[in-house]
Amino acid sequence: MVVDDQQAAIAFLRTVFEAIGEVEQNRPAEVRIGDSLILVSESGERDMFPAFLYIYVDDVAATYQRALAAGAVTMEAPFDTPYGDHRAMVRDPFGNVYQIASRRITTA
Repeated sequence: MVVDDQQAAIAFLRTVFEAIGEVEQNRPAEVRIGDSLILVSESGERDMFPAFLYIYVDDVAATYQRALAAGAVTMEAPFDTPYGDHRAMVRDPFGNVYQIASRRITTA
């Protein structure tokens, strides 16, 4: 993702998704959410370019609430999808969209 405020975008990812990783000057930041690597660049050399990420988490409701508290806006409140995920969707202050999901446990 390419954002106007790299430091703030990474702070959002840390707060909401417990992302880890450091920012090095003049290069994209490499942050990890679970086992996924996300590159976050500062706009300038490139135009702003938001991302659309589908992220599995242990607790959709808690992650969704952290996202809202960190400045995200709701696109979809948490709900059960017909394909078995419990999911919410938010847009962060930088234009990135996240579908926050967990698999529902079903019993036969």
